[in-house]
Amino acid sequence: MKPGARLQLKLGQKLKLAPQLRQAIALLQLNRLELKDHIQNVLDGNPLIERAEDRQSEEPAADAAEPAVETGEDFGFDDLPEGFSMAREAPRYDEFISDRAEESLQQHLLWQVNLSGFSGTDEAIARAIIYALDEDGYLHDDLETLRLSLAPEHMVTVEEIAAVLERIQHFEPVGVASRNLRECLLLQLNTQPSDRPGLGIATHLVECHLEALGKLDLHGLARSIGLRVTDIEQALLLVRSLNPRPCSRFGNERENYVVPDVYITRNEHGWRVSLNPDSDPGLRLNQTYMHLLRRSGGKDKQYLNDRLQEARWLISGLEMRNQTLLAVSEAIVARQVGFLEHGETAMQPLLQREIAETVGVHESTVSRATTQKYAHTPRGTFELKHFFSVGLPGDDGQAVSATAVKARLRSMISAETPGQPVSDQLLTARLAEQGVRLARRTVAKYREQLGIPGSATRRRMARVRL
Repeated sequence: MKPGARLQLKLGQKLKLAPQLRQAIALLQLNRLELKDHIQNVLDGNPLIERAEDRQSEEPAADAAEPAVETGEDFGFDDLPEGFSMAREAPRYDEFISDRAEESLQQHLLWQVNLSGFSGTDEAIARAIIYALDEDGYLHDDLETLRLSLAPEHMVTVEEIAAVLERIQHFEPVGVASRNLRECLLLQLNTQPSDRPGLGIATHLVECHLEALGKLDLHGLARSIGLRVTDIEQALLLVRSLNPRPCSRFGNERENYVVPDVYITRNEHGWRVSLNPDSDPGLRLNQTYMHLLRRSGGKDKQYLNDRLQEARWLISGLEMRNQTLLAVSEAIVARQVGFLEHGETAMQPLLQREIAETVGVHESTVSRATTQKYAHTPRGTFELKHFFSVGLPGDDGQAVSATAVKARLRSMISAETPGQPVSDQLLTARLAEQGVRLARRTVAKYREQLGIPGSATRRRMARVRL
């Protein structure tokens, strides 16, 4: 033993998941298109699994003549050429290359992840962040939501996620994984040469006066920060050279339409939830190769046994995925009957933790089951996450959903007299009359989340239209 070295015993807890459970968790997190790609990739690399419809289409009629050309699958085990071995390595899912003409944003970012030397845990965090981005490359999930989506397979901290997020934000295109427009523009400004004219002022304006900058009140800005209008104009030119949607150049054809994962309908017995029939790909074990497995030996037998285990895990994992998705959807519908019958103003407060307790699963499982999974309802098609909302206190002691409050705000603003917009202060007072007491800044935040400009901007817009 080297001088200074010593033996030390440490006790600790470490969660280890069986490979089958890890695969079930991974399948649950995939959206429909990713799941379709994954299944096809397994079918291409695993001879032990097939679609039932493929076997039916390949079986000849009883009185049909023998085919003139034989394929490799038609050989019996004894007819295999000398030296032939089936022990080949199946392609990995993360090496699957889409046949689309344009590279997607996710593919472009994952390519950079593979070149960045991430640890196993950091790579899992990076993938969770990348798959949570919207089509413009913005990250809307908070770090705690991402942490829950990674558990229990990866027990990480919010600080670890923040560190990986910072690395991804330095990927190309600059501004990817931003959480809001301000952060997106600041990331792009940080890459500008330090001697770029107007850089310092532009950074200050974006960081502290972005809303005023958007209103183009240059004289007001100049007075408030003690600069000349010409300095503001120079900084504005630099800000205008930035791209608020830096990821829009990537192909997103696959995400321009939504195929529901579940259907929510009403019959004489109430509301009913059913899975999309396409959720069952109709997979089964290939009996030809099962016969070969019983007669094989050596490396071939080991290879086929491994593929058999993979096939069984996939089939059972898909069944678990469908059962979980259906159970979570049914629990959500039971809590959101008001929304289905009366619209967003009747949305009830609902947290993922409540659904997890109802279904009897971990909260992270609910997060996976509702991310990029869509429900078709009589009121439209919504991501399952749409049905979750924090509760705001009401005067009657009953919590009010933040989604319902936003719907009320949208209704109030849409009913305002043209040229006489309702201020945030008046909106706050009207909500209080309805029993919902919020701070004016909270009302302003909800209005901005709805994409509705402030009253002054709406007044100017009305004058332009007139």
